[in-house]
Amino acid sequence: MKQTTKNILGVAAIVLLSSGVAGLTTYKMLNKEKPAAFSELFEQNTNNLQLAAFHATDAQPVDLTQAAENSVHAVVHIRAKQLGKTQTVQEMPNDIFEFFFGGRGQRQIQTQPRVGFGSGVIISKDGYIVTNNHVVEGADEITVKLNDDRELKGRIIGTDPGTDLALIKIEGDDFPTVPVGDSDALKVGEWVLAVGNPFNLNSTVTAGIVSAKARSIGGVASNGQAANIQSFIQTDAAINQGNSGGALVNAKGELVGINAMLYSPTGAYSGYGFAIPTSIMTKVISDLKQFGTVQRALLGVSCTDLNTSLQMDDDDSRVKEIKDKAKELGIKEGIWIREIVEGGSAAGILKVDDIIISIDGKKIHRFADMQEVLAKKRPGDKVRVTVLRDKKEKDFDITLKNEQGTTKVMKDAGMDILGAAFKPVSSELKKQLNLGYGLEVTGVSNGKMADAGIRKGFIILKANNQQMRTVDDLEKVLKEATKSPEQVLFITGMFPSGKRASYAVDLTQE
Repeated sequence: MKQTTKNILGVAAIVLLSSGVAGLTTYKMLNKEKPAAFSELFEQNTNNLQLAAFHATDAQPVDLTQAAENSVHAVVHIRAKQLGKTQTVQEMPNDIFEFFFGGRGQRQIQTQPRVGFGSGVIISKDGYIVTNNHVVEGADEITVKLNDDRELKGRIIGTDPGTDLALIKIEGDDFPTVPVGDSDALKVGEWVLAVGNPFNLNSTVTAGIVSAKARSIGGVASNGQAANIQSFIQTDAAINQGNSGGALVNAKGELVGINAMLYSPTGAYSGYGFAIPTSIMTKVISDLKQFGTVQRALLGVSCTDLNTSLQMDDDDSRVKEIKDKAKELGIKEGIWIREIVEGGSAAGILKVDDIIISIDGKKIHRFADMQEVLAKKRPGDKVRVTVLRDKKEKDFDITLKNEQGTTKVMKDAGMDILGAAFKPVSSELKKQLNLGYGLEVTGVSNGKMADAGIRKGFIILKANNQQMRTVDDLEKVLKEATKSPEQVLFITGMFPSGKRASYAVDLTQE
């Protein structure tokens, strides 16, 4: 009888707390069938449960009104306009001569202006605004609308496609700001607000909880490009198109993330959104403001999540060896090093088949965890890496390097570094020289072009083996070249006289 009573009470407790009135109905049904002694005991316990339920439901929910008030004025609406441009389209050649040398089969088209919308967060009283790179990418004009309906012109200070972040600036002072909080302190289940301008609905606030941290989704931004840093805050606060670049704030009204993307088969909110944590944002924005480009530190290893490796086929002998090692050590998480980059940070220190389990004391469960740690570092910083090697934990102090294998500060290589002016080759000159494309050097001053011996009038046909049709083409290749270890721009082309020439432009900066 005692056991039966205990079981019935257990069921009644669950029904009461989870189903409200239905639980009381269940009690009445049970009460008719049981002796008085049991009835008294049941009623006593039921009263206790009702009292507990009352206190639980009567308690005030998390008050997010102050957090909304503190953040909504610092979130802005961004309109990014890309002006119409004239583009040369290469048509199919008529014969083999045209195929190799061009000269015909081209036409010019005028692209229509494009306008995109997004959100941004004011982080300083003098008008610095954080947003997503994909919100302003390719924009010729940026308009920022404040919560008080003022509209101001914005200019891009720097962008980082790798983290999908951008820093823009509006002129003025005493703008409303939102304080930056510590995203590392966020806990799963904690309440957060998403503040932005979805579907051009200004100053929209939605609430939800943190569903996961350090989430890697292999996601892409709206421009179709995947972010290199995949360590997102996942939330079920409704995030829709137009929320990009907006604020994710905690219950205190502190900025803890920049809303970046949503997970949806339809393009509209269907459950989860993803934000870039402020632990990454703070360092990236500081770099963009100070150097114009992000000082990215790399460990210099090619690796795979151990958990992923344990699910691979045993056909690869190395995979089988790692599986056996993991089973013997009783571990399922960590980063398995499969290759060491020559000249990289870890060269000569870490070894292939080492398993990274922590960096600076932070447990590394998967690749996203390592990305998040390194995203906060700069070249020249030292980290302590703990690995499993020969069944033992070993610590190594490693000085981080950049993409070029050095600890030097990388500067933003704008077109000014070349010390030259350019324009697409005119139709008349292309016809005269039988060219299909080209970029004419219209002037040379002090700079890298002059140092290499390039003179006014030279026609650039290719740079680092890429065809040069527009100034944008050259700018893109230049940025890629400055991030490579060689830092050289190999240029081939010709002079109006027909003389061919090649040059190597040294892009290294002091």
